[in-house]
Amino acid sequence: MTTLRKTTPILRSFDEAKAREFYLDFLGFQVVFEHRFEPGLPLYMGVARGDCALHLSEHHGDATPGASMRIEVDDVDALCSELMARHPRHNRAEVQAMPWGTRDFTVTDPFGNRLTFTSAISA
Repeated sequence: MTTLRKTTPILRSFDEAKAREFYLDFLGFQVVFEHRFEPGLPLYMGVARGDCALHLSEHHGDATPGASMRIEVDDVDALCSELMARHPRHNRAEVQAMPWGTRDFTVTDPFGNRLTFTSAISA
């Protein structure tokens, strides 16, 4: 049987400056690559933080705004504290214990995509 490997979600974006502010400045991702078919055309950009890789696309049809995803982290409380220390204007995250055994917090990007960061509750 063939083994499936990592998943790289494509998220729709509409504004390069807002995408950079949210994903790079706020969430702490780094740019892996940037692609445009020619100057002035929509941006397709790969970003990563640790093992988490995302693609952000301004191209119509690549993705639908309003996606939702869960991203596993080693310590969700530490990540939430790190992000909230940046005093974000539009996101106020709060970690919550979930009934299915995780601790989660969710932030929403400027394009309506929701990223839920999650850690398993230690037994």
